[in-house]
Amino acid sequence: MSATRQGLFWLLALALFFLLLHLLSGMLLPFVAGFGIAYLLAPLVAWLTRWKLPRSLASLAVLLIFILLLVTVIVLIVPLLELQVAQLVRAAPALAGFVRDEAQLLLDLAQKELPPDQIQKAQDLIGSWTGAALGWIAGFLEGLLTRGLAIANILALLLITPLVAFFMLRDWPIIVAKCDELLPRAYAPTIREQVRLVDATLSGYIHGQALVSLIIGIYYAVALSIVGLNFAFILAIIIGVLSFIPYVGEVIGVVLALSLAAMQWGTWGKVIVIAVIFLIGHLAAADFLQPKLIGSRVHLHQVWVIFALLAFGELFGFLGVLLALPAAAVTGVLVRFALTRYRHSSLYDPGRADISG
Repeated sequence: MSATRQGLFWLLALALFFLLLHLLSGMLLPFVAGFGIAYLLAPLVAWLTRWKLPRSLASLAVLLIFILLLVTVIVLIVPLLELQVAQLVRAAPALAGFVRDEAQLLLDLAQKELPPDQIQKAQDLIGSWTGAALGWIAGFLEGLLTRGLAIANILALLLITPLVAFFMLRDWPIIVAKCDELLPRAYAPTIREQVRLVDATLSGYIHGQALVSLIIGIYYAVALSIVGLNFAFILAIIIGVLSFIPYVGEVIGVVLALSLAAMQWGTWGKVIVIAVIFLIGHLAAADFLQPKLIGSRVHLHQVWVIFALLAFGELFGFLGVLLALPAAAVTGVLVRFALTRYRHSSLYDPGRADISG
């Protein structure tokens, strides 16, 4: 088969894959979630099997421990989270009124310095930007729900996901061996090497970012609680969860925290303290935690992660959010492989063919 026909074959296979993903996105969520859980827990199962424990028993034990820990965390967190959410909902009108009053105060100050026509233009511009931003956020969230969790039956998600995870854990070596048998023999070593790079990139990012999110969430929960900020726990959870999307968790967290602090205390002193807490958290995450726990070996640029999450979320809903990081990792590895081949080709350096020959 010529190189052109091989390229067309793989392009058609990729197009068929995305078409099936789009058509079946409503029912794939339990399977993707189960595969993700199995991918995360597979190293633990492999470790237990090295101690002569049967793989089926090791898979069942690891999965049960994972479910038990998850349920324990939910039981411990949900009551406190529910209490703070209820308090936040009750405080929402006051918060909205505070923001409106502060915005009006700033507008009144601006009216003293700017001509009336500029004030009107600023009001129209802010109004259009705010409306567009809120509309985009609402549409994005609606898309996540309608094409993701709302379509997927929640009961099926809860029942099917553990089963998929168990069978994937139990049969992981068999699945890997079968996939390896299907590789084109001429390119099998190259494909295996790229798959190892994808695995290292993906596992390194997920495990490292999970630790970063946990540490950052604990830090903000403790620091904001010590200061006495209301809803510190729910803010810490929001920041920790959203920190998987670079900068988004911090930006949303600092805006909410400063708004709540200004409404709660009404003095610049406490607001500045909250700002310092977030500055320390950002510096700790950017300069210490992320380099140590994630590192440069992951090779997933933050802008690329944001793009992948937004693009796949828009295309496939919540399922796309789950698939965004694997897709980003695979694409990054393939692009680096293609660039390496390009730099070692005569297309990049016409004299390279003579040198290598």
